[in-house]
Amino acid sequence: ITNLFFINNLTSQETSDTVLTLTLDEYFSGKFSQEISPVIYWINDGEDYLMTKASALVKGGRDIIKVKTIDKEDSEIFVNANQLIYKSENGNDTIKSFSFKVSDGIDKVLIFTNTKRVWRFNTRGDYYILERSTGKLVKLGKGLPESSLMFAKLSPDGKSVAYVSGNNLYLENIKSGEIKKLTEDGTKTIINGTFDWVYEEEFGCRDGFRWSPDGKYISYWQIDASKIPFFNMINNTDSVYSRIIPVEYPKAGVDPSSCKIFCLELETGKKTKLNIPGNDVQNYLPRMQWFKVKNKNEILVTQLNRKQNELKLWLCNPENGNAKQIYSETDKAYIELDSRDEVFHSSMSEYKLTPDKKSILFLSEKDGWRHIYKINLENGNVQQLTKGKFDGGAYYNYDEVNTSLYFNMPTIGEGFEDSRDRYLWKVVDRNIGTEGGELVMLTPEYRYEGYNTYNVSPNGKYAVHTFSNTNSPPISEMIRLPDHRVLYNFTTNEKLKNIISEFEIPKWEKITVITEDGISIDGQILKPKNFDSTKKYPVFLTVYGEPGAQTAINRWSFGLDNVVNEMGFIVVTFDGRGSAAPKGSEFRKAIYKQNGKINSRDQAMAMKELLKLDYIDKERINVYGWSGGGTMTLNLLFRYPEIFKTGISVAPVTHHLFYDNIYTERYMGLPQENFQEYLESSPSSYAKNLEGNLFLIHGTGDDNVHYQNTEFLINELIKYNKKFRMMSYPNRSHGISEGKGTTRHLYESIIDYLKEKNQL
Repeated sequence: ITNLFFINNLTSQETSDTVLTLTLDEYFSGKFSQEISPVIYWINDGEDYLMTKASALVKGGRDIIKVKTIDKEDSEIFVNANQLIYKSENGNDTIKSFSFKVSDGIDKVLIFTNTKRVWRFNTRGDYYILERSTGKLVKLGKGLPESSLMFAKLSPDGKSVAYVSGNNLYLENIKSGEIKKLTEDGTKTIINGTFDWVYEEEFGCRDGFRWSPDGKYISYWQIDASKIPFFNMINNTDSVYSRIIPVEYPKAGVDPSSCKIFCLELETGKKTKLNIPGNDVQNYLPRMQWFKVKNKNEILVTQLNRKQNELKLWLCNPENGNAKQIYSETDKAYIELDSRDEVFHSSMSEYKLTPDKKSILFLSEKDGWRHIYKINLENGNVQQLTKGKFDGGAYYNYDEVNTSLYFNMPTIGEGFEDSRDRYLWKVVDRNIGTEGGELVMLTPEYRYEGYNTYNVSPNGKYAVHTFSNTNSPPISEMIRLPDHRVLYNFTTNEKLKNIISEFEIPKWEKITVITEDGISIDGQILKPKNFDSTKKYPVFLTVYGEPGAQTAINRWSFGLDNVVNEMGFIVVTFDGRGSAAPKGSEFRKAIYKQNGKINSRDQAMAMKELLKLDYIDKERINVYGWSGGGTMTLNLLFRYPEIFKTGISVAPVTHHLFYDNIYTERYMGLPQENFQEYLESSPSSYAKNLEGNLFLIHGTGDDNVHYQNTEFLINELIKYNKKFRMMSYPNRSHGISEGKGTTRHLYESIIDYLKEKNQL
């Protein structure tokens, strides 16, 4: 078969007679859990770091230890767990689970604990301040509700803390305990210092205020969601009478929330709106950051128009709010904020300054590939640091002598780029106006072939390196840069490796398919134990296929795919056009106004090539996906019934009009302008074509992809007398994880359906 290529092809995977079987019981036993790399906090420019460790003296408590980066044995107690016992009127309370930050002088430690979930993440909780020099531990926010404080930050001088509670900003003096309310207009729909649901979901916006470097100002976002329609979810099970759960949720075609940024002068209380040109409703302001420009503190704001095909950077004066444009770019399709790669899904990523403090680093796809640019804050001059037919990923820090920038991307070579791997590179920044510096790969590929990420120290001398691939669980280690010398390990996952060996878990292989449309699609395939090329095997295609993510990526993942593979399925996944694969913006943006058409065709045509293999059972082709993958599952089952026989769709978007405006309008445009494309790209429009087996699964409490999607599709299927199976999970959210036994029940339901429909 000339248009299907295997890399490291494994023709046989024989097992011993005593091999263990991976059942659901084994999977849920906990034996396949992995070691997690510790979270470290760099101090002293990276020469030292802080991390938590279980206390030997306080039951359930944790110490914060200070470690010399060059030698982890050179460590000392930074904060003793005894210092984190809070003495209140109700007795002593040991702070057990927490995250922390330290002041610039590292005397004050800000502790975040008792956290509560807000939408997707635990961003509400209780904050404490520990003064190390005196041992004094103070709980912040006296008089405010428990676990209601958000995003507390120490002032630059370490004397005050600002935080959000109840959609208002507060300032607390650490020494006196005096609390000052900085905003008075916060309500459920007037949101100060944080964001509404859609800004968090689609722009990663949660923390909504910033201190100025001199501590004189606090700048903050204000979201006015008062005109956003409520989507009402219903809780039928937690009381005798049903309860309505309203969520401000702007669907495609609905005007966004109004967004403004204010600057508050703390001494006078003067509040100044940043006068950024453009309508507050029809433009997004997803990033804001303070910089010193010509010895003055100014605010850099990123603006995207509603269609998200025009981006501007504005420098704003905190005193009068005047805004000056220093950069702009447009795109015929859309601009992906941060041009995020799979390795770069950080929340509210900040622009990094160059060593001379005059320019910021900026990711852009304006030449057709994702590259790193420098934008001068004083004059707006732009210099391209990386150049060529390849996609860069995350940029980190500069090296120790500030001549090269560390960043992450796949391998590049003579016409070959593997979109599944990630490595550390450096680009020489000569800073002489030339574009496209010399590139050097630093990760030893022979040792670390797969997925590599880095937490680079501020001085660029060290990094926490995490590595895995599809067949090797993660390891994490401290390395020296730029020679990538390993100083010591954090985690090795040797125990997990031994268990995997006992079960003789099959190994993933890389494949590349050239479809009949001439599209090169990277994928990965997992053949069953004791694979025999003379037999016929059912196929389990696991999909996402929507923008913003990859499934065919060479990193460790262990879950449902492996259990299904143990049942005798060939498991396969592909990244076609529209996925986040680093194969150029034309590849990723081919789905513009056709999200659901182009990307589903790539998946189907890739599978069509796979069907040419003699050992593939064409009558047992299964597809499974969640969220966007659930949508893709429906598109494949409805549009290509001659290929796909069984589909399991979890929490799918069944019509583009039912999902949020930021995501949907970015990839589909405005429905007021191209409603026909919305119809043609939505799977519900093709429900009448269902011929195979469909299993729909959805949580009724899904605040992301509303249960409405499934109910709408059900009506379409009923209209055309199409039979299907359905499982709803009461009050479960998008991840369908809440409630005892939920995940096990979900997995067993999927496994049982596959057995039934594939005669196993």
